[in-house]
Amino acid sequence: MGIDRESDIAANLQIGPTTLGMVRIYVEGNGIDLPMDFEPDEAREIAEEILAAVKSAEAMAKS
Repeated sequence: MGIDRESDIAANLQIGPTTLGMVRIYVEGNGIDLPMDFEPDEAREIAEEILAAVKSAEAMAKS
């Protein structure tokens, strides 16, 4: 499955700090239990990529 394809898969997403000063992105779904920990700088880069994707999606929606 590519990033540009729709899916019927449902999952829960949680994001928050850990007690060790990391940022955890936690994905939970049917058969999936995936905690991913990132250094704050890495998490900031991910956030910037998400915001860039939002801008691109908004521009496509206006077209």
